Amino acid sequence: MASALSASQDQAKSTRLPLGYRDHCSALLIPLNQCRRANNYVPWECEHERHGYEKCQYDDYMRRMKQMSKQKFTAIASEH
Repeated sequence: MASALSASQDQAKSTRLPLGYRDHCSALLIPLNQCRRANNYVPWECEHERHGYEKCQYDDYMRRMKQMSKQKFTAIASEH
């Protein structure tokens, strides 16, 4: 499922993004990693990019938990 926040396979491959990080928020991770490399991984230099990526990860987690909760509810309701 592609979204506006997901990087294409070509983008992920060209930036050498590890397979485990090619998820829903991968398009935000690419500029974050570029900023980190450009600033020698100084933590306070890429705060804006990091905040955007972490918020995306949190929102994706919450979306998946709501989806799982709905699936559990429908499974329990169908048993009765």
